[in-house]
Amino acid sequence: EAIQVDQSMPWDHVQTYLHEQTDSSILEAQQFMYDSPYITVDDATFEFAQTCFPPGRPLLAGVMDLTHRIYRDFTYQGGVTDVSTPVKDVLTSRKGVCQDFAHLEIAALRSLGLPARYVSGYLLTHPPEGQEKLVGADASHAWISTWCPHFGWVDFDPTNNCIPGEEHITLAWGRDYGDVSPINGFMIGGGHHTLDVSVDVSPASQPLLV
Repeated sequence: EAIQVDQSMPWDHVQTYLHEQTDSSILEAQQFMYDSPYITVDDATFEFAQTCFPPGRPLLAGVMDLTHRIYRDFTYQGGVTDVSTPVKDVLTSRKGVCQDFAHLEIAALRSLGLPARYVSGYLLTHPPEGQEKLVGADASHAWISTWCPHFGWVDFDPTNNCIPGEEHITLAWGRDYGDVSPINGFMIGGGHHTLDVSVDVSPASQPLLV
């Protein structure tokens, strides 16, 4: 069932609601309202977010507008950023990849006093018409989730300008990329090392290609 974003509580009312209520869902949401190691908020981030959130606008409608704005105004380009690239640099260059766009949207929402978390997972991709799906052609992916009264956590994908559905597979969520990095730790040794990763996603009704 489609989410009726215009039926959500006004975003500025959600600000107040988050500070007045103390049930467990509110306490969980509050963990995702503040700066984290990879995401810090500044005046430029606030100004970027503010245009999508005039007073009284339904929260989820504002987030959908922000999602569309990032998709429209930013260029997906690999190799120009890494996991440690600050949000302010992405906002200036208007280039990056899914993790950058997720960090930017999270920072924008937090600048307004709203909870937002980083979601890591997989994305089912589709080959060009007439071509077979390639093994390993699917992708690891990142998007965001925000909390809204009566809706709970709702996901948004700024890289693809959509509300994620069955083709987005959630693995983990956290404050930012650092909380959910698929590979973490230390290695001691010599030589040069590389890591290659491929992903296969297949609907349950179809056999997995191997």
